[in-house]
Amino acid sequence: MAKKEFPIYNIEDFNSETEFYCNALPHHLKEHHFIHTPHKHDFFLVVLFTHGAGTHEVDFTSYKVTPGTVFMLRPGQTHNWKLSKDIDGYIFFHSKDFYDTSSISQKIQDYPFFSSIYNPPIITLKNKSKEKLASLFTEIKKEYEEDNLLKFQKLHTLTTLVYIELTRSYQTQTPIQSTLYQLKVKQLEDLIDKHYKTIKYPYQYADMMAISEKHLNRICRSCLNKTTTDLITDRIILEAKRSLTHTQLSINQIAESIGYVDASYFSRMFKKRTGENALSFMKKNRH
Repeated sequence: MAKKEFPIYNIEDFNSETEFYCNALPHHLKEHHFIHTPHKHDFFLVVLFTHGAGTHEVDFTSYKVTPGTVFMLRPGQTHNWKLSKDIDGYIFFHSKDFYDTSSISQKIQDYPFFSSIYNPPIITLKNKSKEKLASLFTEIKKEYEEDNLLKFQKLHTLTTLVYIELTRSYQTQTPIQSTLYQLKVKQLEDLIDKHYKTIKYPYQYADMMAISEKHLNRICRSCLNKTTTDLITDRIILEAKRSLTHTQLSINQIAESIGYVDASYFSRMFKKRTGENALSFMKKNRH
């Protein structure tokens, strides 16, 4: 039977909780062998590497793992890693509701590393920041493993402290505009993520956002140096790459799954965007 989708894991796949999980990285890797192959999550994930080396691939971009490296992944991103035997660090993840329902002002996707797929999912901490983050992760792990009064309230507070520290380091390394335009881009990305299979034209997204197509294009160019069409096409190509790599679907089936009745049109678009034929990409990357 053809594998139509590759794995999408939720928090219950790792423990009995549905909202939050934390572990030391070596134990996490040893206890959950199923994560050693490419997969997606439906939660927000943060991992701090404190020792060892390796590579971590996130949505077809490979990053070097070194002590002090932190990765912040959004729901739906594909990832897999190759890590040295002496790897060490911490990992935690949580649902969107865990964070947003307990937060008065700041929502999870207000943090820059979670706000856009165009913002890198990685930062490398300097020694002082690395020690501070390791200390917070240690406290999160301790609180998670105990059954104290107001446990999840404290976990939320500690998680917020982690995100504040990460944002301070992240803004220094990856300056992100904090403007009304940035909020509009986030809104557009969320809409594209929900509708890219059926809605392909910029004017349709502009209508949903109650602004003109011209103004939406101006916003995208200002924040990302891309057009609205670029954002729509990037999302389509990303999903196509995921299916070409991680499923056994044919190119015709993949084209149909992302909203193209004409597979030849999809193939031309894929080659124009990536510089590579969809079939050759599939043969090179499919596991």
